[in-house]
Amino acid sequence: MQKINKNVVLALLSLTSLVFLLFQLYYYKFYLSQKNGAVLSKVRGGQSGQDSTRWHVVKKFLGLISSHNIPVYLIDPLILGLVDKDIEQIRSSPNGPSPECKYFCAPRDFTTFALLDKTWKHEVSLFRTAEKMGFQWLKIINKDPRLDGMDDLSGIEIPLHYIFKLASHAIHLVIFYERSGNYLWHGPLRLKQHTDRKFVPFRKLHFGRYPGAYEKPELLLVSIDDLKVQIPKNPSSFLEEMSHSRFLECRYREARAFFQLYPDDASLDAVEFRKKAKSLLHLAALTLNNLGVKFWLSSGTCLGWYRQCNVIPHSKDVDLGVFIEDYKADIIPAFQKAGLPLKHKFGKVEDSLELSFQGEDGVKLDIFFFYEEVDHIWNGGTQAKSGKKFKYLFPKFTLCWTEFVELKVHVPCETLQYVEANYGPDWKVPVKTWDWKSSPSNVQYNGVWPVDEWDDVIQIY
Repeated sequence: MQKINKNVVLALLSLTSLVFLLFQLYYYKFYLSQKNGAVLSKVRGGQSGQDSTRWHVVKKFLGLISSHNIPVYLIDPLILGLVDKDIEQIRSSPNGPSPECKYFCAPRDFTTFALLDKTWKHEVSLFRTAEKMGFQWLKIINKDPRLDGMDDLSGIEIPLHYIFKLASHAIHLVIFYERSGNYLWHGPLRLKQHTDRKFVPFRKLHFGRYPGAYEKPELLLVSIDDLKVQIPKNPSSFLEEMSHSRFLECRYREARAFFQLYPDDASLDAVEFRKKAKSLLHLAALTLNNLGVKFWLSSGTCLGWYRQCNVIPHSKDVDLGVFIEDYKADIIPAFQKAGLPLKHKFGKVEDSLELSFQGEDGVKLDIFFFYEEVDHIWNGGTQAKSGKKFKYLFPKFTLCWTEFVELKVHVPCETLQYVEANYGPDWKVPVKTWDWKSSPSNVQYNGVWPVDEWDDVIQIY
């Protein structure tokens, strides 16, 4: 009798355990997984599991920001790359190009959106609603560089990035700010000491490794995988811009230290020259940008930006660099049409080309063309009276954006190496007497132009 009772008890315990297990499975399938985005029955093409989680998280996020009238747009490079391949079909089809979940179900850890700072308020209610929807969120703040200047190194912090996490997927919301050069800027993603570094795999984020600068995009509302979302009208252009978006701030702290040692020239002549140089640089940038010619601050203009965040008043000119492969025959006519007559043309496209244009009241614009070799880059110089050639060697460099005299322009990313090559280790010390043939640290004698070429390679107007 005791044996029978023991079997009955074991049977009842087994049955109870089975019922409890079935209840847990039911609870997970029909409550928890739907809450956390693990199951989605209405995804196009019948996607399930991890694929549907991504779609579901994006859908919930778009619902969240829509309920608070926040106009975000998609900047995720992986998804935009897929969209770009089908862009014509996406534009023409109101319901999207494919019956299956092709874009938002693509394997990835994050989906990245952008938000213009001036189009929303940092409402606490947004984050309360996000929490009610099951999102965990993280705000990344840092110093506002727009408030930095020679007279004030601001310590005011602004939000730069938000991350919303749900289930196994996260939304990276990048905040863009408008800068005085009429462009958009986003800041770096720098984690504070107390930040949970395991919140998401931060190293996999596409934005935030360094600050970035972008043109204001024209947006297009499209339907992708049954979700209405704004994207850049030309995804391929945005992706190209993204690959060259790195931004460098002017070094105001170092500039202040420089002026403590070498007080700035505040004379009327210096003020007038800087005003004219700024106007000339803006006109040159407009002209070259309209031609699609990439350029950067070079020589003394680059030194002024890097050392003192301003035009060097005793330099008396504006210096720009252009890679020779970006040369266009339209450059000279375009500057002449803009009111800048050609002052001289030295060299030729194949060797040591240099153009100089006459600006207002003796302020000239020099454009140096750079040639790339296996292990270095160089530009040339020509002495008109003797036909002697010189070359200036630089270590290889890439280009970054910066803001200079209220203008978005390129500078060498490796600025210190560039400046040191040209001006030597004492570049921090102002030098008012400068001989372009002997003063630069990187100058080399490069022979003499053949006399029969002088009419072509030495042209003075």
